[in-house]
Amino acid sequence: MELQALDQYVEEIEAASPGRLLDRARPEVRVALIGVLDSHRELTPEQGLLLYQAEGDDLRALIKCADLARAADCGDEVTYVVNRNLNFTNVCFVGCRFCGFKRQRWEAEAYDHSDRVLLEKVAEARRRGATEVCMQGGINPQMGPLRYRELLELIKGAFPEVHVHAFSPMEVMYGARRARMAYRPYLSMLREAGLGSVPGTAAEILDDEVRETLSHKKVDVANWVEIITTAHAVGLPSTATVMYGHLEQPRHIVNHLTLMRDIQKQTGGFTEFVPLRFVHHNTQLFKLGLVKEPPPRGLFDFRLYAFSRLYLRGSINNLQTSWVKLGVDLAALTLKTGCNDFSGTLMEESITAQAGGQEGEFVPVDLIEEKARAMGRVAVERTTLYRKLYDQRAPNGARPLAPAAPPPA
Repeated sequence: MELQALDQYVEEIEAASPGRLLDRARPEVRVALIGVLDSHRELTPEQGLLLYQAEGDDLRALIKCADLARAADCGDEVTYVVNRNLNFTNVCFVGCRFCGFKRQRWEAEAYDHSDRVLLEKVAEARRRGATEVCMQGGINPQMGPLRYRELLELIKGAFPEVHVHAFSPMEVMYGARRARMAYRPYLSMLREAGLGSVPGTAAEILDDEVRETLSHKKVDVANWVEIITTAHAVGLPSTATVMYGHLEQPRHIVNHLTLMRDIQKQTGGFTEFVPLRFVHHNTQLFKLGLVKEPPPRGLFDFRLYAFSRLYLRGSINNLQTSWVKLGVDLAALTLKTGCNDFSGTLMEESITAQAGGQEGEFVPVDLIEEKARAMGRVAVERTTLYRKLYDQRAPNGARPLAPAAPPPA
C-alpha cells in the first residue's frame, strides 16, 4: 500500500465506531478484544496468536481497540527523548547475519573511537539539547577487560548530568566474561560507574532455534533473560525489543511477547516496548537468500504494533514506534495503531543505516512535533525513564539546559 492509501486506511478506522468494527470481526476475535479493552483481561497466548494473524475486518477491529487502549492508558501525548547514539566501535567478531554494521579490524571502514572523539560527540549532543546518550558498539576482541566501565567513567566524569543508556545483553555477557565477573557484580559495577539504563536489544526473537540461524554466536535466550532480570534487580531499568519481518513465524512473536510480559510481572523493570522491523538490504540473511524481500511496509507493521499494545496491556504501557525502521511518515501513522512514543532524535543512527536503512540518522524535534500534531496529538519531551519535561520548557518551546561542557583540549 502507498503511504496515501495507508493514511486513508487509518483515518477510516479512526472515524468508525468501535461497535461497528467489532460487530464485523469474527466472534472469537471480538471476545478477545472486548475482554482486553473493557475488562483489562489479559490475552492468552492462544488469543494472541489469533490477533497477531488478524486480517480484513479483524485487523481493523484490532487497530481500533489498540488505539482506544492507548488513549485510555497514555492519553494523547506523544513522548520523545532528545538523545544521541554513540557507536564507539564497529569492530566485531560475532557475525550476525542480520547486521550490516560490523567490520573486521583490518577493514578500511573499521573504527574504534578514541576517548577524545567520544567526548566531542557527547559535547556536541549536549549543545543540541540531548539528555541521553545511547551507547552501543561491536564486540571488539581487542577490548580491555574493563573497557565498558572506563567508557562510563569517561562520559559521566565530563558530563555528569547526561543519562547513559548503554550496553546490550550481548555486550554485558562479553564484558562480564572479559572481566571474569558474574553478571550481578558486573552490572552493579557499571551502575556505580554511571550506567543509567540498559537497552533491551540483542533480543531479536527469543527462540534459540531461530537465533541459531540469525547469529549462532550471539547471547542465547537463557543468558539474555538472566542479564535483563539481573539488571532490573540491581536497579538498572531497560527497554524491551523484538525484531520482526525476517525468519520468524507468528508463534515466535507471541512467545516473545509472552516472555516480555512474564519478565515485567517479575521485575517491573521494562520502561517501554520497541518493535523493530528487520532492514534487509546489506545483510547476509538477504544476500544468502535466507530471507527474501520482507513484507511490504504498512499493514504488517500496524498489526504488530496494535497487537503489542493489547497483548502487553497492564504490563508495559509505553509502546515506541521506530522512525528509523519505518520512516517518519509511516511512524507517524503508527501513533494511531497503539503507539505513544516517537523514540528519540538519535543524531547518529548508524547501525540501521549500515544495514541498508534509508530513513536518515537524525530527526529534529520540530519535525516530531509537526508529525504528532498531524495525527491530532501533542508531542512532549521526556527523559529516558519517562519523566515528562513540561515544567522545564521555556515559553518559546525550548527546554533550558545547563551549558554544555566545551570539547576537551
